[in-house]
Parts: sequence; structure tokens; C-alpha cells
Amino acid sequence: MSSARARLGPADAPLVEGEFAFTSDDFKRIADFLYADAGITLSDTKSTLVYSRLAKRVRLLGLERFTDYCDLVGDLAGADERKHMLNALTTNLTRFFREPHHFDHLRDKVLAPMADRVRAGGRLRIWSCGCSSGQEPYSIALTILSVIPNAAELDVKILASDIDTNMIAQGQAGLYAEELIEPIPSALRNRWLTRESGDADRWRIAAAPRSLVSFKPLNLMGAWPARGPFQAIFCRNVAIYFDEPTQEKVWSRFAPLLEPGGRLYIGHSERLGGAASLYTPDGLTAYRTPPRPVA
Repeated sequence: MSSARARLGPADAPLVEGEFAFTSDDFKRIADFLYADAGITLSDTKSTLVYSRLAKRVRLLGLERFTDYCDLVGDLAGADERKHMLNALTTNLTRFFREPHHFDHLRDKVLAPMADRVRAGGRLRIWSCGCSSGQEPYSIALTILSVIPNAAELDVKILASDIDTNMIAQGQAGLYAEELIEPIPSALRNRWLTRESGDADRWRIAAAPRSLVSFKPLNLMGAWPARGPFQAIFCRNVAIYFDEPTQEKVWSRFAPLLEPGGRLYIGHSERLGGAASLYTPDGLTAYRTPPRPVA
């Protein structure tokens, strides 16, 4: 197979040179499917990425052209394949304690002030939205355990959601290569992770942090079963793939799910736009909803 290389042209001209015919019209149809299903916007510069990620699906299905693939996923009979398409085109860059200032903020501004209330039976709920393969929600769990070591015995839960069902399965497994766990502080790593039996290069999240996290598939463009209230929501480096109206819709839908004074953490390159009126800045890419009125 020749290497894929983007090439602009008419709608029916080859857009990427490779094993399968892939035209500008094919790319537009796939971009429209992705936007309709997940709110994700694909720029014209992503044509080679789309080809490289979906060519293996075209090959597996025994199809000859991307046009045939588009016809399949555009039909009700191709509903299952459309899910595979979404999984393939979703970006899943993540790591443990990514943007560590958010976890410091969570520990100092959210968890420490309410620790006594949680120990006394109070409720703690945090949502990791766009959790990828689980490093973010497990980082939240380890942060909670650093403040409340017996959190697994209390009313503490982290909802971890992602549109990619493959990532949900990886998160549920709680098993990571040794190089991936390097960002975890050594004290937390030594207490809450163990080497996988028979595989010295892989580490498993311990039972206590795993019990805090519930992984669920969720499409932000669909219904949200989450009802809240949450003390904090992490939605970082997810909205960068949405256009501005979609971003503002998501930020606005989060606000009523946060308790008064609850925190929203977003990615370093994301902005709240018109939804900023619903939040108050509370640190670097950290925001809070208005506190409960004093009676």
C-alpha cells in the first residue's frame, strides 16, 4: 500500500492517495456524520488522519472505496459500524495528573474544606467528562484518597464518561504500562498501585481507587443520565473539538449540575465564551458557580 498523502481537488477527485479511493465528498460526508453524532468539527486539514484511522475499517469490511463505507454508516443497517467510526475518530490523548495545578486546586479548594463533612456521612460526587482510558478519573480518585484515605468506605463516587467505548473498557481494567504511571507521585503510586502478577512492566490500580470510579459511555450531544449535584466537573481538552455554539451549550448544561460553589475544570486552550456569565474564575482554567445565598 502506498503511503497516504492529502491532495485537494474536485469533490470526486482523490483526496488522499492510498489503498482505497477517498474523495473530498467522502471526507465531507464523514465530517457531517461526526458533527451530527458527537458535535466534533473536522477541518479540511484532517483528511489524512481520517483516512489513516478508517482505512483499517474499510479493509476489514471488504469494501473497495470510502464511498461504500459512507453509504454503510449512513444507513440504519450500519449503526454498529457508525459506533466503530466514532471510536476510531475520537482523540484520546491523556495522562495521569495532566495539568497538575487542577488536582492541587481540587485538593485544597474542594476536598480539604469538605473532608470532615464527607467523613461524617456527607456526599461527594465528581464527574470526569471525556475520561479517555481512565488516567484522569483515577488521578481524581488518588487525590481524594490523599485527603480522605478511607474514601472507599464513604459516600464518594466519581463518574467517568467517554464517547469511546474502547476507552471505557480500558479504564475499567485499570491496568497501565509502567511508563504511563510515571507522573503519579511516588507516595500515591506506592500505596495505591501494584505490579501486575506475571507482568512486571504493567501496573494495576488498587481496589480502593477503582471502587470510587464508575465508567459509563456517554455522548455529550445526547441525553445525560447524570443528575448531580456534583462538587466538581472535569471537562478538559474535550470542547476544543467543538465549534463555539456547541462549546457554549456544553458549558451551560454543566452549570445546573454543579452544586452552588461547585468547580468546573477545563483545558488550558479552552474558553467559556458566552457561558462565562454562569461561572466565576477561580484559578487557572478553574471556575466556580455562584455560592448558595446566605439566608
